[in-house]
Amino acid sequence: MKIALASDHRGFDFKKRVTSMLTQMGHTVVDFGTTTDAESVDYPDFGIKAARAVGSGKCNRGILICGTGIGMSLVANKVKGVRAALCHNLYTVEMSRRHNDSNVLCIGADIVDEELLEQKVKLWLETPFDGGRHARRVEKIMNAENEEVI
Repeated sequence: MKIALASDHRGFDFKKRVTSMLTQMGHTVVDFGTTTDAESVDYPDFGIKAARAVGSGKCNRGILICGTGIGMSLVANKVKGVRAALCHNLYTVEMSRRHNDSNVLCIGADIVDEELLEQKVKLWLETPFDGGRHARRVEKIMNAENEEVI
């Protein structure tokens, strides 16, 4: 898979770890930054680029990392075609794929340890979408992108 990856300064070290892990697994990584943790940066500047790569189909999936994961999930879900999930444990990771066909995983570097990080990424990449009744629900979510805001 081709995976878009982005972080802010707080997620930079985890992004380096995820890059190495994905490369070892045989995936292609497209890094949208940041390139350092030496200075504070604005997570939307990097998250939006990665999310757009997923939403447009240029990348199959994306992983976004900031301090809590909340900011990255907010920005990613503004992009058409993106179903970003902020997952705090392995159960929510699995269900985000099985039931919601998430295509962007958001991670909070300040709240996840390194062991759980690797488990989450691996599980998210390997878990298939169940389809069936869940496909109908995902279609309804995606249709909301085209509805007029009232």
